[in-house]
This record gives sequence, C-alpha cells and structure tokens, in this order.
Amino acid sequence: MDNIIQYKNVEIERAERMVLHDVSFSLRGGEFCYLVGSVGSGKSSLMKSMYAEVPVASGEATVLGYDLVNLKRKEIPYLRRSIGIVFQDFQLLQGRSVHANLEFVLRATGMKNRGEIEERVEQVLSEVDMLNKSYKMPHELSGGEQQRIVIARALLNRPALILADEPTGNLDPQTGYHIVNLLHKLSSEGHTVLMATHNLQLVEDFPARVLRCHDKKLLEQ
Repeated sequence: MDNIIQYKNVEIERAERMVLHDVSFSLRGGEFCYLVGSVGSGKSSLMKSMYAEVPVASGEATVLGYDLVNLKRKEIPYLRRSIGIVFQDFQLLQGRSVHANLEFVLRATGMKNRGEIEERVEQVLSEVDMLNKSYKMPHELSGGEQQRIVIARALLNRPALILADEPTGNLDPQTGYHIVNLLHKLSSEGHTVLMATHNLQLVEDFPARVLRCHDKKLLEQ
C-alpha cells in the first residue's frame, strides 16, 4: 500500500526549542505502529505535527497527501477531518449523551441529513461494541467505555489514519488491553494506526512495529 505518512529529514520545534531532529520514517496504509519514549521525548509533538497543531520547521513531510511544510491555513480542517484522533483524557462533551456527542461532530463537519447521521452514529458505535450505550451520559460510563466512545468519534469521518495518544493512560490494565486489541482490529480492517504509549507490556503482548523518541531523534526499534 502507499505511504500514508512520509517524513524526511524533519525538524520539529516548540517555542523555539528543538524537540525532534532529522526525523525520517514512513507508515503504510493499514499499518499498526507504536510510538514509545519517555515523558518529554517528543511523542506528542510528533503526533501534533501530523495534524498541523505543531508546525514542521524544516524537511519534507506529507500526511494523507497533504504537504505539511507548505500547508495553507484553509487546508488544515480538511486534513484534520481525514484523521481520527484518540486522546488520553477523552474530551467528551459532558452535558451531552453519547449519541449527541457523535451527532455534534457529524453536524460540525457538514452532515445535515438526519437519516445519514443516525446511520453513521449506529455504525461507529457498533464497531466499538457500544451501540447499547448511546443514550448514556459520559459520566455514567466507565473509563474504558468512554475511551471506546472516543474511538467511535475518531471513526466518524472514515479516517485512513488514526492517531492514538496514550489511549490507555487513564485505564486499568485489563481495560487497556481491550482498547489496544480494538485498535489492532481497526488496523486489520485497513486503518493506519499510530499509538503513543508508555506501557511496554502492551507493546510486548500485542507485537507491532515500534518507533522510539530518544535524545531528539526518532529511532526504529
């Protein structure tokens, strides 16, 4: 498959401080890859560069065909709609039900047809085995259930790429295993998944390619 992500000699800076230097790697369609490294090693900065929240200072970088170095501001929303982002801290709207959280995202991205919205919400909830919880409020769900809803939200726009930034960080080990298993399943269905994690036990138990941020470099492990 073609490369979904292609970085060549990339420099990433934040607040005029070098975070990562001379980054070169690629990810193919349907590939699962872990991103590991200590706190502050640049994992989140690298992921944020992929959806243009952190700029690429120099080098060559493309994600889903978008040239990140020469990306126009008006192109950023379209890039982000083609990426599913899974956060550690869920970022669900607490005053809305699960269904309303997902409906809000679809309407924000331009979907208006009520029937299409209902169908898509049901599809993504089925994919994460949460169809029977659509009426619940976020605070009524366990941490693992909330993270499944976050993954469902990430799937709404049928993204080719899923970026999961410490998706098991706030979960107990068993629940974390279920979430990683789900992300591997999505990869096997054709989504490219890049997952940042501190949990090396997960990496050992669910083997896949590993990239490590260390000493301002990105290394193949």
